[in-house]
Amino acid sequence: MFTRFLKSEEGATAIEYGLIASLIAVAIVTVLLLLGPKLASVFGEVEAAL
Repeated sequence: MFTRFLKSEEGATAIEYGLIASLIAVAIVTVLLLLGPKLASVFGEVEAAL
């Protein structure tokens, strides 16, 4: 039973997918924080033009 547990890679795969998902989330948040003020400016200009 113990050797089967050591050979199992299901937990490692789940951890890898979790790390990939968290890195993608961090990248999305970073991009939104960097582009947020620029987007607000663009929408402000569009609002003023209307």
